[in-house]
Amino acid sequence: MNQETQPAVQQDTCEIYCYDEAKVQKVQEQLAEQNTFEAAKIFKALADDTRLKIAYSLSVEDELCVCDVANIIGSTLATASHHLRLLSNIGLAKHRKEGKLVFYSLDDEHVKLLIQIGLLHQQEGKANGRDI
Repeated sequence: MNQETQPAVQQDTCEIYCYDEAKVQKVQEQLAEQNTFEAAKIFKALADDTRLKIAYSLSVEDELCVCDVANIIGSTLATASHHLRLLSNIGLAKHRKEGKLVFYSLDDEHVKLLIQIGLLHQQEGKANGRDI
């Protein structure tokens, strides 16, 4: 283990600088195989309250048209369309056109799980007295 003394600033940080070289190398190697930049785009998109509301709506109803979404989130068609297009462009949603209407749905079950797990985590944290 490599160790270096650092002045402690807070109680939630290490008082000394010490790391496990084997663990660090193992994780760095695995991390090099992942595309975290692209995955971060997913979380960034869902970090917006409006887009999360839209994604949640699409997890409740398998498919919604742009007009439905605009009414659900209380926005204009242009705003709803903008958010839906962004979700579609990063692969969280997909769309199909039927006549003059465009219907959106979540891309797959993984997206639905992300939303459900995030909301469940928030609810559990609130129940345990944490403001997440």
